Amino acid sequence: MTIGPTALEACKLCPRQCGVNRAAGVQGYCGSGAQPRVFRWGPHFGEEPPLSGTKGSGTIFFSHCTLKCLYCQNAKWSNGGRGEDITVAELTARLRALAEQGCHNWNLVSPTPWLPQIAEAVKPLLEADIRLPFVYNTASFERPETLSAFRGLIDIALADLRYASDASAWEGSGCKGYVATARAAIQWFWENLGPLACDDAGIARRGLIVRLLALPGRTEEVAENLIWLRNTLGPEVAVSVMAQYNPVGQARVTPGWNRRLRPEEFAPLADLVGDLGFENGWVQPCEDETAEQMLGEDMTAGYGEVR
Repeated sequence: MTIGPTALEACKLCPRQCGVNRAAGVQGYCGSGAQPRVFRWGPHFGEEPPLSGTKGSGTIFFSHCTLKCLYCQNAKWSNGGRGEDITVAELTARLRALAEQGCHNWNLVSPTPWLPQIAEAVKPLLEADIRLPFVYNTASFERPETLSAFRGLIDIALADLRYASDASAWEGSGCKGYVATARAAIQWFWENLGPLACDDAGIARRGLIVRLLALPGRTEEVAENLIWLRNTLGPEVAVSVMAQYNPVGQARVTPGWNRRLRPEEFAPLADLVGDLGFENGWVQPCEDETAEQMLGEDMTAGYGEVR
């Protein structure tokens, strides 16, 4: 794979492989252009504890996404494209500022369309010996070839495993072939990063965290993915089982997606995590009032450790 600006001239960064010339202003499925577009950036305290720590995860929310999730809490920039076009030099400055603020890591949210620009932006920082662990924050709709080409931007993978059914993936995220693609990406992360490793202060330095968001009426898919993770990667993989689903955006008016998760349908998942013997991770509490509080928020807090 070509690395650098020429990767934009026939963009095949994600599995959709649109092949459009983004450098000339042509937009493919995700709508990304030539300049990085960022909606929000700064220290973030809503990630899993080893990422947020005490000083926050240095998060950059990139605009545009390779999925179109009905329920996306970040839809106004991930699908709507809102955000500020910045130069590579300005992206460098923001990464530098996050490091200077003492953030524990550089958390790249939905980075796939912007990998060539990010790689250029970090060069002067690395040359100046300014470095934080990179968190590759992804829905896991990734090409292993792309991940290998930009391996230097991946120290920690915060990887969603959204579905165990391609029918659900198509209905919920407009994505064909998600299950095999995401599982292959997660296997790549595991083979290249290994289990989550933290320093003496409990701050993540390397490894894989797999997020599994329980969807209403589809909790059996989380169970299927937990079993797959246990059988394929083993009990050492860190799992983050999430109950935060809220019917925002198009989900509000889509049958089957237009309700919050019920505690009684989530409870068996918490039991299954223990039954499968996972050694690391978190299970989010599922309570009606929690769902109400999280409505409209970008991310979550309130994780309970796997016991």
